[in-house]
Amino acid sequence: MRKLAVASKDGVAINLHFGHAKEFWIYGCDDDGCRLLERREVDHYCHGQHGDQSAMQKILATINDCEAVFVAKVGDGPIAKLAKVGVTAIDEYAYEAVDESLQSYLSGAS
Repeated sequence: MRKLAVASKDGVAINLHFGHAKEFWIYGCDDDGCRLLERREVDHYCHGQHGDQSAMQKILATINDCEAVFVAKVGDGPIAKLAKVGVTAIDEYAYEAVDESLQSYLSGAS
């Protein structure tokens, strides 16, 4: 099973900036599709022009078992930190529906 994290306000669309997420929706995906496994709470990372590095470390630990995190927007710094723990930041599906976006990603990434 492949795990994907999503930054979402409502679980319907990928509609949160990485640094503004207070939780990530974790989906498990296999040949039968994707399903919500859990919602994992995190500390707010972005505080204007600077990020809370302690919060970043907790976010990395919270989603490091996921292969990718889907976000509406993400900065270069977080992208690099995520990559170091093996998580790909994806913003190509910003503001699109979660289910369709995950399926689209998986069909191209498999």
